[in-house]
Amino acid sequence: MGQRPEMAVEHFRRVAGAADLTIIAFQYPLAGGQGYPLATLLKIIEAVPAVRAIKDWCASPQLHERQIRTLQSLEPPVNVLTTHSSWLMSSLALGASGLLSGSGSVIADLQSKLFHAMRANDLATARQINDRIWPTAEAFYSEPWVDMHNRMKEALVMMGKLPRAVVRPPLAKIPQAEIEGIRKALIAAGLLDRAGRSLRAA
Repeated sequence: MGQRPEMAVEHFRRVAGAADLTIIAFQYPLAGGQGYPLATLLKIIEAVPAVRAIKDWCASPQLHERQIRTLQSLEPPVNVLTTHSSWLMSSLALGASGLLSGSGSVIADLQSKLFHAMRANDLATARQINDRIWPTAEAFYSEPWVDMHNRMKEALVMMGKLPRAVVRPPLAKIPQAEIEGIRKALIAAGLLDRAGRSLRAA
């Protein structure tokens, strides 16, 4: 919405011309002016065949489903990969082809299990997994959103996957009380035991 369709098409055409790689277009919320209206996405896909998927963060369930139904019915299909990390199960239920979520740096195993359970139409298992994912989504994606990656770094330190949670200005280290909340979320998700030891995502 923040550019004319021909500008967006030309941008992707130049990217495709500079590298022999398939492209995933990042779809932002339309309200912020950085997202592409569906008509523009279709023009990009028609003009630039290297665009084979979108990373969808449109933040609208209605538009998300419309994009899933429209893009994945093209020939060849253009996959919709959800990055709606606070409602992954809902997104997969709408038919998203996959996940491309920032919180995968922390909960990749749970996300994989959720994806496969939904693909198998095993709703009971999917709900159990989603119940484990939910506390982490609540911890990582609370306001202010600018701290989401700082929170994930703290989680990775607790799980023994990072030596320290480095934060670069103008960002600041999150408060200790919030760090403790992240610890509790990881325990609720079954990723840490109550003594703070890392567990496998069984």
